[in-house]
Amino acid sequence: MNGPEILIPLVFFFVIAAIWGSYILTRHKERITMLDKGLKPEDIKLLYEKSAMQVNPYSSLKWGIVFVAIGLAVIIGMVLRNTTYVDEGIYPALIALFGGAGLIVFYAVARKRSVD
Repeated sequence: MNGPEILIPLVFFFVIAAIWGSYILTRHKERITMLDKGLKPEDIKLLYEKSAMQVNPYSSLKWGIVFVAIGLAVIIGMVLRNTTYVDEGIYPALIALFGGAGLIVFYAVARKRSVD
């Protein structure tokens, strides 16, 4: 392994180290800025804990509806492919169609629940 083949792992580890280093540096600058603005370390810790605990209650419902719709699209695509002369290009179209319909159904359900 001499020559250009050695560059692949070196570049890979360099990119990982650069991403990690920039994340740590950015986080450090963010915290220093918050301290300069007058926030106490306890307030900063509480701020990060609140944002991590905040979860959308409808997220599971949304992804459940979307994945059920995509599953139905795949099943319908398999049935259409076996019974008619439809090529494999039907799968992406059906997945997009049913996935979009699933999101529209989720929107209607979430809107109805938020009004009640």
